Amino acid sequence: MKIQLALDRMTISEAIETAKEAEQYVDLIEVGTSLIKEYGVESISEIKKEFPLKPVLADMKTFDNAAYEFSIAFDAGADMATVMGAAPLVTIETCLKVAEENGKEVMIDLLNVSSEQMQRLLSYTSAVFCEHVSKDEQESDNKTMEKQNKERLPVDRLALAGGIALSSLPMAAEKNPEIIVVGSAITKAANIQEAAKQMYTAWKTIRTGENV
Repeated sequence: MKIQLALDRMTISEAIETAKEAEQYVDLIEVGTSLIKEYGVESISEIKKEFPLKPVLADMKTFDNAAYEFSIAFDAGADMATVMGAAPLVTIETCLKVAEENGKEVMIDLLNVSSEQMQRLLSYTSAVFCEHVSKDEQESDNKTMEKQNKERLPVDRLALAGGIALSSLPMAAEKNPEIIVVGSAITKAANIQEAAKQMYTAWKTIRTGENV
């Protein structure tokens, strides 16, 4: 029942200011792939330094070189990092091993994962599985989570990402996710704090049936 704030396509300073506005209404802070690619792991360390009490996820999207990439993410302060579910199994298993050795967590991004590969991934029960609508799909096909398969994946820990907005929260709740990943619905809002508050209030109300 957690909200993860995704910070993408902005500078480190803009990311920090955005997170400060939303901080009290989100549970995790994601250092997006674009931030890491443009500014390196400094983006992770700077955000963790500003928010030491918030779990920070590094959206590494690791596909190879697993031990190195996950080690530098965790050394920079990340509490969780992402690996692509379409990666070789040895890569995913290495990510899980490095995370366990460091007392950290793994999120497996299921973007473009085949049904055959998904069956192989189900044995990694400690991981969070992220059902993900990509940015390119959102922009080119107007595809959102609302158009995704409505059946819940048979996993213990599920995250949902990709175009999540207030209007899609009821459908998201039907899948009973551990985490919803919210980006532009908060970060591009005219009033970031108010948008985060609305998302938090609506999500908690839907999940608990009680007004927050």
